[in-house]
Amino acid sequence: MTTRQKFDNDLEELRLNILDLGKIVDQQIGQAVESLVNQDMELANTVVAGDLAVNDLQAVIEKQCILLIATQQPFARDLRKLVAGFKISIYLERMGDLSVDLAKLTIRIGQEKLIKPLIDIPRMSILVQEMLNRGLKAYIQEDCESAALMALTDDEIDLIYSQVFEELRLIMMKDPSQVTQANYLLFACRFLERLGDYCTNIAEEIMYLCTGKRMDLNE
Repeated sequence: MTTRQKFDNDLEELRLNILDLGKIVDQQIGQAVESLVNQDMELANTVVAGDLAVNDLQAVIEKQCILLIATQQPFARDLRKLVAGFKISIYLERMGDLSVDLAKLTIRIGQEKLIKPLIDIPRMSILVQEMLNRGLKAYIQEDCESAALMALTDDEIDLIYSQVFEELRLIMMKDPSQVTQANYLLFACRFLERLGDYCTNIAEEIMYLCTGKRMDLNE
């Protein structure tokens, strides 16, 4: 096997590990929101416990990137693949952390009666997961155009967040006894909004991988 073939094989292994990490995080997000909607403490605890697997796999990816940079001294597009892959893994790990934060809100609320039907939070989660899966596919295929479109979905998430923020603010003003749970739900929406931002960051790394230029998709 030539040095180039081995390097290509190592890059493919790296891509597959990042894809696996993304799939785990996608599952974590879905389960965290499901636990909140159904007030499922067992599922929430499963999400919290699952953070270890996310951290472990991100650490493996980090070591892969560092080793390849140190031993292969890549340049141009090859170097961008490693830099982008490393940063995407960091964003995915942070998304996993936010999923745990969401699950912990389920535990804090417990079996207390919900102050409103949770409709918008699952909507935000669906959009976030759509962004994430589009991003993972765009990363594997190095699809710059598909990555750029992710910012449009992030705008939808931001709009829902603004609407829910106002709704919960009015609930707190009308009934101060609901302030604690309303704040928990606000945190949940905020976490989902941040998840959308991280997906946009992933899209920016894909753009960098493809073009070699840094772009701000939030402009």
